[in-house]
Amino acid sequence: MADKKLKIIGISGSPRIASTDYAVKLALSYAAEKHGAETAYFSVHKKQINFCIHCDYCVRKKEGCIHKDDMSELYPKLEWADAWILGSPVYQGAISGQLKTLLDRLRASVAKKKSVFVGKIGAGLASGGDRVGGQEPVIKTMHDFFIINGMIPVGGGAFGANLGMTFWSKDKKAEGAAEDEEGIKSIHRTIDHMIKLASRFKD
Repeated sequence: MADKKLKIIGISGSPRIASTDYAVKLALSYAAEKHGAETAYFSVHKKQINFCIHCDYCVRKKEGCIHKDDMSELYPKLEWADAWILGSPVYQGAISGQLKTLLDRLRASVAKKKSVFVGKIGAGLASGGDRVGGQEPVIKTMHDFFIINGMIPVGGGAFGANLGMTFWSKDKKAEGAAEDEEGIKSIHRTIDHMIKLASRFKD
């Protein structure tokens, strides 16, 4: 990766165009403008993403998911990317139902090719209406997904954004996120760490 642009996909797991959408796009802009990364974006907003029904079609057929919905737009982008940013609002101390459904549906990708996500870098971003509103548990859930699928979780390092990018929206949507200076710093620290880690790897 050291001799080519890092390819990053950012995913907003919020059903609204609000603080999470704003923060994920801000992270992608920072990665592109400061580090020259190539970026792509996906939002669950107004998307049809059906629940995984554990029918094992993907395991038996090894040709993708039985559902033919808006996930078909996302699957190739996830394979294309060297690194992911997962973003979610905090819902009842956990990731959004929409993001959970999206992650569950990635079983189809792994069933088709077990190593499909292995070695990719993953970072988490969480936005909450309260400063201490469950952002870190949300990011840890994302890290669990990364670890299970052979990806490399990255945070912002000690003395800063330890686990990743956290935003306090004060329930003011994008405006609130834009006012959160510490949240913006957590983006800078985490993306900088992501780029530094990626530079250690060569094809």
